[in-house]
Amino acid sequence: MQMTTAHLIANPCDDEEDNMAMLCCHSNQGEMFLMTRYPDEDELEITLDGEPSTLDGVKVTLGPTRLLIEIAAADADALNGSDHLEIRHNTAAADLAEVEETLRNILEGTGTYIREF
Repeated sequence: MQMTTAHLIANPCDDEEDNMAMLCCHSNQGEMFLMTRYPDEDELEITLDGEPSTLDGVKVTLGPTRLLIEIAAADADALNGSDHLEIRHNTAAADLAEVEETLRNILEGTGTYIREF
């Protein structure tokens, strides 16, 4: 599955939401992707177009213009039947540090983070 977005929206620790880490984007076609995790939770939540799924073992690869989310085949219903979601983005290079910090917070202890820049 693929999406294209203007930019990734990241918040590594939202103190108004019990320190939840959140990564979000809206595709050029109006689809919404949201990945969140509270610091005291063992799993993260992915929401694609309003349908939330709780997962662990997620692998995320961040590059300068690409974010790749890979999940277990058994969890493919979370991504509309696909085991991966590739998001093409134009996030400013200066904002990628916050995206990276957010991904590290979301995936710590429950997933794998790979940096490609």
